[in-house]
Amino acid sequence: MIDTINSSVEQQKPPKSGSEGQFMNYSKSMRLGSFFSEILPLASFFIFYRLYGLYAAAIAGVTVSAFMLLYFWLVERRVAKFVVFSTLFSGVLTATAILSSEKLLIKIQPTISSLVMAGVLLGGLLRGKAMMQVFFGTQFRLTETTWFQLSFRWGLFFLTAAIGNELAWRYLSEENWVMFRTFVMSPATGIFMLSQLPLTLRGRLPLEEDS
Repeated sequence: MIDTINSSVEQQKPPKSGSEGQFMNYSKSMRLGSFFSEILPLASFFIFYRLYGLYAAAIAGVTVSAFMLLYFWLVERRVAKFVVFSTLFSGVLTATAILSSEKLLIKIQPTISSLVMAGVLLGGLLRGKAMMQVFFGTQFRLTETTWFQLSFRWGLFFLTAAIGNELAWRYLSEENWVMFRTFVMSPATGIFMLSQLPLTLRGRLPLEEDS
């Protein structure tokens, strides 16, 4: 979920030597990369759950996330800090869950990750800082007002996601919780991301200010 923030502000600065056509191809490849980095771990989680159960699903999801992280670092030389945190955190909780035979640790991973994101984004606003700009300001060029609005909106979204996951694992069966995570939260994240595009496009700085 966390890497979808990159997609919501996808106007990353292209190489200076590229033409407009190269920029379009560059932007398209960025969107595809963000799409696959979000979908592949979740798809692996769902498939392995259906075949081998929750522990195998968690291992598969973390493994695919780690490979995607390595890909972005080696090929594109870009890694979002929160993606690193999310992958490491999921790995630690998954290992602990397997060693202790406690599935609850796997189920609460989305809750904790979302709460951390919400706390950072909304807590930053209370201190007068747009944390979206702190983490992505070197990659994306948006107005300060836009950064604050995106920080607030994404903060509320992650808070809602945390509450939704808590309700889901507490009141749904394990299989239905997996379905909720795969077919409810993932589309909801994509829809929310798309809903932020008008704000993001309006808040872009002119290219002249990027140089």
